[in-house]
Amino acid sequence: MTDAQASEGGTAHSTQPPADEHTRVEDQAQAAQPARPGMLGRVGQARHLGLVVALILLAVVGLVTTPENFATSSNMVSILALAATIGVITVGMTFVIIGGGIDLSVGATMALASVWATTLATQAYGPVVMAICAILVGTGAGLVSGFLISYGRMVPFIATLAMLVAARGLAQRMSDRRTQLIQPDNSAIVDLSTTRLFGLPLLVYIFALVVAVGWLVLNRTTFGRRTYAVGGNPEAARLAGINVRRHTMMLYALSGLCCGIAAVIIMARTTTGSSTHGDLYELDAIAAVIIGGTLLTGGRGTIIGSILGLLIFTVITNLFILNGLNTSDQLVAKGLIIVIAVLLQRRSLESRT
Repeated sequence: MTDAQASEGGTAHSTQPPADEHTRVEDQAQAAQPARPGMLGRVGQARHLGLVVALILLAVVGLVTTPENFATSSNMVSILALAATIGVITVGMTFVIIGGGIDLSVGATMALASVWATTLATQAYGPVVMAICAILVGTGAGLVSGFLISYGRMVPFIATLAMLVAARGLAQRMSDRRTQLIQPDNSAIVDLSTTRLFGLPLLVYIFALVVAVGWLVLNRTTFGRRTYAVGGNPEAARLAGINVRRHTMMLYALSGLCCGIAAVIIMARTTTGSSTHGDLYELDAIAAVIIGGTLLTGGRGTIIGSILGLLIFTVITNLFILNGLNTSDQLVAKGLIIVIAVLLQRRSLESRT
């Protein structure tokens, strides 16, 4: 072998990671997570137990302040129905933040998907096409954001902020700032909210299915392991041979997909498509993810924690409504909770270093 051939061989060897390097980095990223024998084991972790205790305390507050309204079956169903819309979005947001990004456009994307799906042209094809349209529009918006971030080298905050403004504006233009009603012929969409199985609306089961699939993807697939790896150390993931750009783009597409599903749910709940749907939903989704223990810097988080955080926010909203408190005070309370959660995250990180 000549020196040139040896040099070429050495170069090829240095630029290509070993065949099992992908798996090693992915496993190393998940090893950084606390030991989790399963879903029940995760719920048993300290931070999840803390969230469960917080939910119990909120339930006690509800029983003390409005005992005649809070503990009723209709109110419990209302809480779950409200959580379903934001909850589906929260699942997608969990993936994005674990992957080291953030998505400010989720509320506007959901609004755009609901408007596009309820135009007369789309409704003429029936409820199935309406649902597919909403999902495709949401996924497409997520792909655009992901492309700008991954290949356009834009900061996630700026790219998704631009998508927020553009999607909301396009929704307003398409609907002429009017609320679009679902036609009687397409009542199958509305049936998702009105039809009940074992006392719960079908949309709650859709929410549960999204959560279950999200948990499986994050914890039992290569895609989930790579999400932890990319969020924990993108440079190490890239050197290990993981296509960080493509994976990041797929994370935002997944977030958009969840927005499309949420659009179907909110259309079922309100029987409308509107450019005002999803206002400040990004606040609730990000807050739920943070409260659930997901690091804003990426690399750590769980679906179960995010859903528990979501339920805490939903119950707080419900308590404010039942007690006739001002909506502005509710926003102030949510803002304080977010600040406290971030401070606790920082303190936890500092104590580990």
